Amino acid sequence: EGHDQTPCTAGQKLTCGSRIRLTHISTGRNLHTHGIRSPLSRQQEVSGFGEDGEGDGGDDWIITCEGRDTYWTRNRPFKLQHKDTRTYLSSNAQYQYNQRNCGGNCPIMNHLEVAAKATPDLETRWK
Repeated sequence: EGHDQTPCTAGQKLTCGSRIRLTHISTGRNLHTHGIRSPLSRQQEVSGFGEDGEGDGGDDWIITCEGRDTYWTRNRPFKLQHKDTRTYLSSNAQYQYNQRNCGGNCPIMNHLEVAAKATPDLETRWK
């Protein structure tokens, strides 16, 4: 579900073009973005935001399916476009936090940066 929408139930089919919010199970924070630059790729920063699944419109993403799919289907490529900024969720192995690029201040050492890009490409394609 997106901001101010009724939560979906486990197993419910999600229609391509639906507005969703992704909440981290352990922290209760939502996948969020805004106009701040990401530290490694210099794209748009993506972070965790909110408390217990509550947040704001910066937590809303649109499911963008490939081809003629009607529903978001497991193991089929898709993109997540941020509702407010129109950017696409992305990741690339080139942008990994390590001792060289952030010393001891890395969010999580040896993890990839997740950012949002203005233009869809292979880095914005998820499965």
